[in-house]
Amino acid sequence: MTTTTDVSAITIPADLLPADGRFGSGPSKVRAEQVEYLASIGRTVLGTPAEAGRVAGRMFAVEAPLSLAFAVLIFLIERRRVRDRLETGGAGSQFSTDMLLALGALFCTVAGYYAIQPMMAAARAGQGPWSFGALHAASTLFYGVKGLLVLALAWRLAPR
Repeated sequence: MTTTTDVSAITIPADLLPADGRFGSGPSKVRAEQVEYLASIGRTVLGTPAEAGRVAGRMFAVEAPLSLAFAVLIFLIERRRVRDRLETGGAGSQFSTDMLLALGALFCTVAGYYAIQPMMAAARAGQGPWSFGALHAASTLFYGVKGLLVLALAWRLAPR
C-alpha cells in the first residue's frame, strides 16, 4: 500500500529561503522574451554540430604538436635532472615518477590525436571497424587522462 503526502502542507521556514525569491520558482523566472531571443539566435551563436566538430578538430590540430613539443621538452629536462642526481651520488631509477608522467602525457597525445583522429575521419566516411562514437569516446578518454597526467606533473613540480 502506498501513502501520499500533501505537499501543499509543507512549509519552509522564512529564514531558510533565499532573499531573491528564486527558490522553487523553476523556469517561471525566465521571461518569454529571453527564451524567444535565444531561439532566434541559437544557430548563429552556438553553431551546428558539424561546425563544433570542425572547431574542435582545428583546436586539436594546434594543441597536439604543442603537446608533443612540451612533452619532449619536459622529458629532456627530467632526464637531465635524473642524470645530475645520479652523478652526484644520488640513488634511484633513471625513470622517475615525473618522467613517467611526462611520457604518459606524450603517449596520450600520440594515441589520441595521431592514431585515433585519422580513424575518426574514416569512421565518418563509413569505413573502418569502429564507429565514430566509439572512437570519439576513446579520444575523449585519452584527452582526459592526458589532462590528469599534466595536472599531476604540475602539482609534483610546483614549489612548496
